[in-house]
Amino acid sequence: MTDRGAAERTAGGREERTRAVPTVPLPRLGPVTLVGHGIRLEPLAEAHVPGLQDVVADGEIHRLPFAPHVPAPEAVEGSVARLTADVEAGTRLAWAVVREADEQVVGLTTFMNLALADRGLEIGNTYLAGSVHRTGVNSAMKHLLLTHAFDELEMLRVEFRVHHLNLASRRAVEALGAQQDGILRAHRILPDGSVRHTVVYSILAHEWPGIRAMLEGRIGRTPHSARG
Repeated sequence: MTDRGAAERTAGGREERTRAVPTVPLPRLGPVTLVGHGIRLEPLAEAHVPGLQDVVADGEIHRLPFAPHVPAPEAVEGSVARLTADVEAGTRLAWAVVREADEQVVGLTTFMNLALADRGLEIGNTYLAGSVHRTGVNSAMKHLLLTHAFDELEMLRVEFRVHHLNLASRRAVEALGAQQDGILRAHRILPDGSVRHTVVYSILAHEWPGIRAMLEGRIGRTPHSARG
């Protein structure tokens, strides 16, 4: 005998995942400053180059394995130029992460792979100074980015893509509450000639309220001194 209640709950969940959403594509996204939790995300500009050179040298994060998107200090200027060109072309939004307590640049992050007709995007090309790892800056940054994506832009899906061997990043994305969608096998050939399998994760709009509450609780437990 069928459990009617269970069937109704399943149907309700299916309806939530497939309910009608706006069909009008979003207009081109424009740069915006995001502020909260002791940090500020400023639209990326050439003026951020010196700060970002210090960021990649802090902990030598440009030497970390499985992170070819992090430039060496001498390559930061070119990297910023390419990212800002993408912003001008309308294919990306890019921010420098600034700690408000001392106005120090501590990282970089972007919205990329914009799929505005389908209300989706990827958060990627992110890196933070080694000295701010595990201080709450990453949680604060993700809260600002996801709030902008879901609450202001009304995105349906936000995606994260991670090198299959980058276990630390995979654990961080999973701790955020993102669900693994699958693995793109032999997805990219990296500069050193190695082959990357890409693990794809996503957060959907109906999952965001629970994840937002979790992030806000995590941020609230972080000492203010750690955030600033």
